[in-house]
Amino acid sequence: MSGNQASAGHLLRLIRRGEATTRGDLQRATGLSRSTVGLRLEQLYGAGWLRDVAGTSTGGRPSARIEFDPTHAVVIAVDLETRHARAAVLDLAGTVLAIRSGDLLIGDGPVAVLDTLARWFAPLLAEAGAEPADVCGIGLSVPGPVDFAAGRVVQPPIMPGWDAFPIREKMQEAYAEHVGAAREPGPVPVLVDNDANLMAYAEHRAAHADCSAFLLVKASTGIGAGVVVDGEIYRGIDGSAGDIGHIRVHDRPDALCMCGSYGCLAAVASGRALAAQLSDLGVPTTSGSDVSRLLAEQQPDAVRLAREAGQRIGEVLATVVTLLNPGVLVLSGDLAGTPFLTGVRELLYQRAMPRTTANLDVVTGRLCDRAGLMGAAALVVEHLYAPDQADRRLASLTTDRKHGAPV
Repeated sequence: MSGNQASAGHLLRLIRRGEATTRGDLQRATGLSRSTVGLRLEQLYGAGWLRDVAGTSTGGRPSARIEFDPTHAVVIAVDLETRHARAAVLDLAGTVLAIRSGDLLIGDGPVAVLDTLARWFAPLLAEAGAEPADVCGIGLSVPGPVDFAAGRVVQPPIMPGWDAFPIREKMQEAYAEHVGAAREPGPVPVLVDNDANLMAYAEHRAAHADCSAFLLVKASTGIGAGVVVDGEIYRGIDGSAGDIGHIRVHDRPDALCMCGSYGCLAAVASGRALAAQLSDLGVPTTSGSDVSRLLAEQQPDAVRLAREAGQRIGEVLATVVTLLNPGVLVLSGDLAGTPFLTGVRELLYQRAMPRTTANLDVVTGRLCDRAGLMGAAALVVEHLYAPDQADRRLASLTTDRKHGAPV
């Protein structure tokens, strides 16, 4: 292993993955000397990232086992939808310590929405028993395509006023104003990603971690897909991967979509589309959440339309599944009940080649309305404690200690 691959951050990765849980394990895995491993571990213990737990004895003296300490910091996660939002404080293992949800209109624009969210954070931290300085990062799930590197949404059809807005920077400013100082020098890290991506990431980690090609479809106000390949979110070259809601369907050139085009899948099969269709039938409905409520009540028109929406989406997914060949397809969002699932399966298995679907499981999500939060939190943790980023943070902490600043 090269010197760079044997840094403290890389030792941390071995520990977090359970590949090396004692000093001896780390020596064998890295080829480093005992003293060098000791120095690397000293950095990690000094940052508060590790803890010792009792090891198992094999007849002699039990060796102390080293593990990542998920309680040394907390993450704030936000799941922003079109009409409502959830925010939570979680430890680094994904345990929810405090949660809040409430109505919040994404159409009010980024300044108002992000400021409102930041006002939620201090009470949430207090409820979780955490201090502002305990926060190591914020993860934000949004219902639109995201340029992940820039932390900005790009031409989002259902997020008016958000296009290219500096979400990361504004969230950092609002956090500093309403909450306080970050855990480490500089502004609190903020990561922004598409909601379907983060839901897919969370569902994959929670129940399908052994699936090397994983697909999630969220059908709510809009329609989007998240793809996880070999444990990593696949975003495409600019964050547009998975935007299946704007694939054109062949027989509805009259259906106007929120994106301004005609004939998009979302214009005929999304929660917003079903709400309009139900209203036309004399069932007042304004959103995908209302459709979900009607489905829970077994309202006949809602059940029929949800099944037809599933068929529409299943027809598109036949191509998607043929291209990606996933092992698991998770259906999630406001529409993802039995009628919708039935409709997807009907058209998917009818249109796709049997070989493509022979080893495909089509299921509904397990994390329900917490998937976006769990994915946003996991994204932050995996980013901040990845080897290179961990090494940069450790170097920053060391520099800060040398200058006498508190950490």
